[in-house]
Amino acid sequence: MSPEPPDTLVCLITTPRPDAHRIASAAVAKGLAACVNVVPHVQSVYRWEGEVQESEEALLVLKTTRSAVAELEGLLREIHPYETFELVCLDIVAGSHPYIDWIAASVDR
Repeated sequence: MSPEPPDTLVCLITTPRPDAHRIASAAVAKGLAACVNVVPHVQSVYRWEGEVQESEEALLVLKTTRSAVAELEGLLREIHPYETFELVCLDIVAGSHPYIDWIAASVDR
C-alpha cells in the first residue's frame, strides 16, 4: 500500500431504483467515476418535511477523486430525479495501491 494514497474518495448516492443504472453509467462515461457499484435494494428511513418517510431505493457506491466532486454534483443536479439528493463523499485513507492508482488514473481531472 502507498503511504499517502491519492485524493481518492468513495461517494454514496441513493436514487430510485429505475434511475440507478442511468446515473451510474453517466458518471463513468463522463470520467467522473472509475467504478460505480449498484446495490439495487436498500430500504431508506429518513425525516423529510417534518415526517418520517420510508423509500425503496438503490445505493450507488462511486469511486472517484476529490477534483471530480464538483462536476459530479453538477451532473447529479442535471439528471438525478430528487431535488435534494444524497451525495456523501468519504476519503479513502488506505487500500490496495494498484486499485487506488487505477481510480486516480481513471478520473484524471
